[in-house]
Amino acid sequence: MKYRKRRGTLHLGMRVERSVAMLAALTANLHRDPQKRPTPYTWKDFALHEDEDAPISLEEAMASWA
Repeated sequence: MKYRKRRGTLHLGMRVERSVAMLAALTANLHRDPQKRPTPYTWKDFALHEDEDAPISLEEAMASWA
């Protein structure tokens, strides 16, 4: 758990996706027009399978299913 909190997932595909997303964000920021997009891209903009949502409680999950 300590390793996962510090370094991220152990899933090889997700680690590759995160690395490629970092390179894509770097490239996009190099060619970004500050007039059109004032905020820089982050790697999460390019990681399609990355979960950004925080875990929800059981009560919130049950309310969303109803």
